Amino acid sequence: MLNHMILSTGSKRRVCAAIALSLLAALPVAAVQQPDAAHDDKSLAGQFLIAAPTMGDPRFSQSVILMVKHDKSGAFGLIINRPSEERSLSELLKSIGEPDADVPGSVQLYVGGPVQPKLGFVVHSAEYRRPETVAIGAGHVAMTASREIMQDIAQGKGPKRKLVIFGYSGWGPGQLENEMSRGDWFTAPAENKLIFDEDRDKVWDSAMARRTRDL
Repeated sequence: MLNHMILSTGSKRRVCAAIALSLLAALPVAAVQQPDAAHDDKSLAGQFLIAAPTMGDPRFSQSVILMVKHDKSGAFGLIINRPSEERSLSELLKSIGEPDADVPGSVQLYVGGPVQPKLGFVVHSAEYRRPETVAIGAGHVAMTASREIMQDIAQGKGPKRKLVIFGYSGWGPGQLENEMSRGDWFTAPAENKLIFDEDRDKVWDSAMARRTRDL
């Protein structure tokens, strides 16, 4: 994995939202856009990467990763089945510099991977778009990484469905291919139901049942 950060189990499960949201900013769009992926039959962008039962890295045990980018320069994805904690929207908004924010509701946070755990992303339904929004795969789901999307969510103008995720999973050139050749991963088409609706404890089993290719 690219730029691995060694985290304790406790820190992986518990994101410090105040610090994380103060640093919520877009990953450079060029880093996740995939202009060549649509023409690359080997790209896994828009698919699930599913940890094999024999996965030796405990950080990815029974993980299901939504792949955002995969090309010759490397790969980028977000784990979708690792919830961490729930925080109130008021607290999250205050942590990004809106001290007078007083809005109802809360949001569940997720751990997207061991790389840059203070960096925030929102995976969401595709009806919501901002200039920095990145379509994933065929465009049925998208990702936005900015403080503005959190403001829209708090104001009831955000996406209909969403996962708020901190940290990501990244690979350098050829690294994911090497892991696949070892049999560490399966793949399956990404499905909105599994991304947004499925019980998180059942996502891995459901994705495994849909796997299309043993790698």
